[in-house]
Amino acid sequence: MLVFLAIHLSRIARAFGTEMRSLPIPGPRMIDEAECICSVLLAIVLSHAIGAENVGWAAFSGYMVMRSHVAESFTRGILRVIGTLAGAGLALAAAPLLLRQPVLLSLGLLIGGSITLYFAIVGRRAYAWLFTGLTFLMVLIEGMEHAREPILRFASTRVLEVLAGTTACVIVSAISTWTVRRALPNPDNNLRAKPVDQPTRQWHATVARHALVGGIALALIPWAWQWLGIPSLSQSSITIFAVMLVPAASLAEGMLSPVSSRMMNRLVGCLAGGLLASAILLVSRHSPVVMTIGLALGVMIGRHIENGPPSMSYAGLQFTLAFLVVLVPDNYANAALEPGYDRLFGILFGMVLLEPVVLAAHLIARRGLKANAAKPATGLADK
Repeated sequence: MLVFLAIHLSRIARAFGTEMRSLPIPGPRMIDEAECICSVLLAIVLSHAIGAENVGWAAFSGYMVMRSHVAESFTRGILRVIGTLAGAGLALAAAPLLLRQPVLLSLGLLIGGSITLYFAIVGRRAYAWLFTGLTFLMVLIEGMEHAREPILRFASTRVLEVLAGTTACVIVSAISTWTVRRALPNPDNNLRAKPVDQPTRQWHATVARHALVGGIALALIPWAWQWLGIPSLSQSSITIFAVMLVPAASLAEGMLSPVSSRMMNRLVGCLAGGLLASAILLVSRHSPVVMTIGLALGVMIGRHIENGPPSMSYAGLQFTLAFLVVLVPDNYANAALEPGYDRLFGILFGMVLLEPVVLAAHLIARRGLKANAAKPATGLADK
């Protein structure tokens, strides 16, 4: 494991050095990075204005929805909002039953997480399914952690955060599409291929088994809360869901390789983003001006890496997630490292829960293949 991590880190470091040399070069990538910075900053302003609690999640929504044309950004934003509303509604409906006992909650996370993960991989409108699952998990887990609080509070703030981020993104994307991007030689040309929804009515047994493994890892969260009392376990659910969200085609040869690669990229990206955010917070001494400058720098670096080679693209996304989670305070008048560190630890703890489940599933699958291969062929010739 350590050798694999060292090799992975060396590859990331070399690719990072190459990408950073191209950071100051003007072009479509720089425009995309500037759009993301503006969207994140506007999302923070809007989230404070409408009373959202987790401002970092609103900022990340403003970052994630951004695409190279306002039509794409708007479509993506609508799917994100629909998924969030659906997930929040399902969580509110299920909470009175599931939050009674850890066993019931564990079962609910298993079923809900498995179903939504399956459709997030192969279903129609996969992006909406993704946020249906994420919101369902986040609201229920936060309701578990804060049992004395009304669960409507957690559902409503998730919706407000996504609305703030999506609105900010669409505004910035529209302004850029109709002004700056019109001057580009080919304004409709994306920086890199973006994943698209792959509608399907076919049953994918391999994907279903993969989604079930993710659901089992999610089912461990209530017990981690009972036994360890780890805060921000909703971030752990995001990690499990995001790491298991791999293309269906990559599962043909087993789940271990694609999941391990995403896990390593998430680990490296989150640690790097968290470290940079911590350094900026310490240097800024909670100065809003310095924090804003540092925020712009971090978002630019994260987006630049994400728009780079496919091998490090996911690490760039995770860098930005951890960077925003740690750096963006819920209240600028009382900024502190502890909430961001709790969320970052929750993100990393999700890997601790997921890794043994994935390894166990891989070993069981290998034993099954060996057992099938060892069985003698049967047929008319044997009679």
